[in-house]
Amino acid sequence: MPSNSDLNAVSRQWEMLKLLPTRIPGITCRDLQTKLHELGYSVSKRTVERDLRDLSIPFPILCNDKGKPYGWYWSPGTSADLPAITLAEALSLRLVEDLLKPLLPSAILTSLQAHFNQAQNKLKSMRHDNAAAHWQDKVRHVPPTLPLLPPVIDQEVLEVIQQALLYDQQIEVEYQTVHADKCSRQILHPLALVQRGSVTYLVATAFNYQDKRLYAMHRIRQANSLNEPSIRPADFNLDAFIASGALQFGTGTLKLQAWITDDLVIYLTETPLSQDQSLEKTADGYHLSATVSDSWQLRWWILSHGSFMVILQPLSLRNEIAGIMQQSVQKYASISAEFPPE
Repeated sequence: MPSNSDLNAVSRQWEMLKLLPTRIPGITCRDLQTKLHELGYSVSKRTVERDLRDLSIPFPILCNDKGKPYGWYWSPGTSADLPAITLAEALSLRLVEDLLKPLLPSAILTSLQAHFNQAQNKLKSMRHDNAAAHWQDKVRHVPPTLPLLPPVIDQEVLEVIQQALLYDQQIEVEYQTVHADKCSRQILHPLALVQRGSVTYLVATAFNYQDKRLYAMHRIRQANSLNEPSIRPADFNLDAFIASGALQFGTGTLKLQAWITDDLVIYLTETPLSQDQSLEKTADGYHLSATVSDSWQLRWWILSHGSFMVILQPLSLRNEIAGIMQQSVQKYASISAEFPPE
């Protein structure tokens, strides 16, 4: 039976592993000693150093010796906070990893990589004894739209915003809008993080205003916590906010009426635009009616179908789409004159 001193050493070393950060510069032995004292472990700095050297053999922990004092940290993609997982959980994580990798920024994926690695190791160890472990080789997810690489999010910015969101704190950010060359300083009250395709957005209110806005995370150049409580609108509900069409960058809804071809009706029969969608046969196609979000995403969708669809109502949308198509034809004609086909 192990002695009390042995059990205490194991407990202390486990706490040390949990205290190690996941990136450089790491934590110093002196800081580890202080944190262990706060947890009730009376230990010398020399003992901490010896424990870390011993633990670096069975565990993937590294010493940052580029400058004194040295710092210790977990190797990228690993951590101590990894309870055992079941085969079903490992399979789920592998499928989720394939789904998320094309979408999430590298900064977010880094925080999940330890769990993905554990799932991979679990399945690898069971491949010879369990047929279910081969399930990952038999299923795939393919995005229905043109795949875009995710923009880069600053790791420190992400961490500051996640902490502020978790503890309802205000943040000061330097934000660069899509059409601006310079950044603007803003005081934000974080409300939520939302993933839309390959882009992550922060939902927040600014200064003392109550309107909810979207801030692309990759355009936040700097973020600092103000240690001041954020003001959360009493009527804010994330699901309701998404349902309102805010993530489609719209302003309400409209009753869409359009003529569509027989080819397009097959697609819309299987995947309707809305609950109230109706399709009526006409002499040369179908009449489509549906209540949809009035957004730029709707316009992209309409334009993507080209001559397979003609907008009938609202008249303002019909004229807008027709104008865009006319401009496109003119530009093609102009470019064709400058670069004639070979």
